[in-house]
Amino acid sequence: MEIKSSFPPIIASSARLLILGSLPGDLSIQQQQYYGHPQNRFWKLMYHLFAENFSTNYSDRKRLLVANHIALWDVCASAIRPGSMDSDISSVEVNNLPQLLQEYPAIKHVFFNGQKALALHDKLLKRAEGINYIGLPSTSPANARFNLALLSEHWKQILEVK
Repeated sequence: MEIKSSFPPIIASSARLLILGSLPGDLSIQQQQYYGHPQNRFWKLMYHLFAENFSTNYSDRKRLLVANHIALWDVCASAIRPGSMDSDISSVEVNNLPQLLQEYPAIKHVFFNGQKALALHDKLLKRAEGINYIGLPSTSPANARFNLALLSEHWKQILEVK
């Protein structure tokens, strides 16, 4: 089985909230970009929520998050996963989230992109005191029952804390 690894966080000293995924999918790993699969709605959702014109340029995407005080990372530093389905994740090594939260004390809210990220976090890590943890529906194309409008209804919570 192939071990797959996450990327360094997208983060700046101004970060006030952290969005955690589970582990990048195969296409994202090939591209070395968070949410690189064109069917994943994460970037479309971010641009929609911040009323910005959509860009496929990864540097622009990262700037959008940083400008809005958002950090992005994954619960898993590495794991075994055949394919890209979160349900197939096993043998997880977690990222050092406690250290990240200590280094960036302005982060008071952690949002999870999908239930798998939340479940992995709560199984493998302790919730930090003084941090608000919120699970959100996954932006993955596998979560087909949530269209962009419905995702927006749930994800607009990030606008209230940024």
